[in-house]
Amino acid sequence: MTQKHQGPTSHTTETIQQGSPLHLGQASALPASPEQAVLDRVPNPHQGTSYLARFTCPEFTSICPVTGQPDFGILVIDYLPGAWLVESKSLKLYLGAFRNHGAFHEDCTVGIGKRLVDLLEPEWFRIGGYWYPRGGIPIDVFWQTGKPPEGLWLPDQGVAPYRGR
Repeated sequence: MTQKHQGPTSHTTETIQQGSPLHLGQASALPASPEQAVLDRVPNPHQGTSYLARFTCPEFTSICPVTGQPDFGILVIDYLPGAWLVESKSLKLYLGAFRNHGAFHEDCTVGIGKRLVDLLEPEWFRIGGYWYPRGGIPIDVFWQTGKPPEGLWLPDQGVAPYRGR
């Protein structure tokens, strides 16, 4: 199955319906761009159980589209899975592909969130992008699909707000 999403970070997402994920247990090179990255999904063995899955990327990097300088941030991805889980190796490769990708903080954070929601069709999803200062101003970006389901344990994302010295 192939899904397409248009926008500043347009891409094609390949998903695994049956069989093995494309990256798990295989040698996989870092994709040249997020658009070329293939995200794998696997069946959720606990579908129907309300639980939170979290991925934290403490060394996320992308490129400023204006200056070409690197941007650094921490991404925290929380979701209540439905039928699918994201395969972690493919997620690592996808996030690593942003190292040479020029985009604003808002586009990176929300674009990653939308691509994962398109792929996984979770019950609920949120992403927090905690970016280090650019031009002396930190930019934090948050996006979620709606209110968290009642009864879902939702811990703090664990990233302190930026405080200058």
